[in-house]
Amino acid sequence: MSDMVTEILAFILTTSGWVLISSTIPTDYWKVSSLDGTVITTATYWSNLWKACVTDSTGVSNCKDFPSMLALDGYIQACRGLMIAAVCLGFFGAVFALVGMKCTKIGGSDQSKARMACFAGVNFIFSGLCSLSACSLYAHRITSEFFDPMFVAQKYELGVALFIGWAGSILCVLGGGIFCFSVVDSSTRSSSRTGYSYGGPASTSHVSSHPRGNAQPMSQRPPPKYSSSSRAQHFDKNAYV
Repeated sequence: MSDMVTEILAFILTTSGWVLISSTIPTDYWKVSSLDGTVITTATYWSNLWKACVTDSTGVSNCKDFPSMLALDGYIQACRGLMIAAVCLGFFGAVFALVGMKCTKIGGSDQSKARMACFAGVNFIFSGLCSLSACSLYAHRITSEFFDPMFVAQKYELGVALFIGWAGSILCVLGGGIFCFSVVDSSTRSSSRTGYSYGGPASTSHVSSHPRGNAQPMSQRPPPKYSSSSRAQHFDKNAYV
């Protein structure tokens, strides 16, 4: 029962993390910057993996999609690939987790279900690592440009999408680790039950090592041997009765 509850908890964590990672890709604010006027913010510049936009004080946004994938900066291409890989790995991890969990009736024997659950945990761990790498790479580029005194172009700050991606990555890695450790723990306990043997009391009966046809008879006490003198002494007291 405890293994089933642990797997359900791990599935909830990993699925929540995968949903957060999936929602990070189309989120607008990967990096954001603003131009402040005297009273109100005159314009807000923001960008994600697919486009760069500016929003004025009236709420009207003007966006420009990135024209060519090959003309993009290398870090944006890397982040795109890592995030897509994270979503795909999380999807396959969710499928294998549903099949391998003990609370489901599909998946075959307990051994095959345990293997599927462990494989699902590994998929979720790699999914979280891919998303974590993408968000960290993007954040490193933002911070390096922000603190570079020689960088004269528009400087940006960390957007809300990066924090959502980091949260989803942590949930996926944590839930995938729980999946793997729960399978290892259950297999260890099952092997300990199988290897236990009861040592009963040692038998006190003596089994002869001779074949059945040549079994030796049990040693019996020989009858007492009386000499003639002892026999006469034995009957002396009754001789004159």
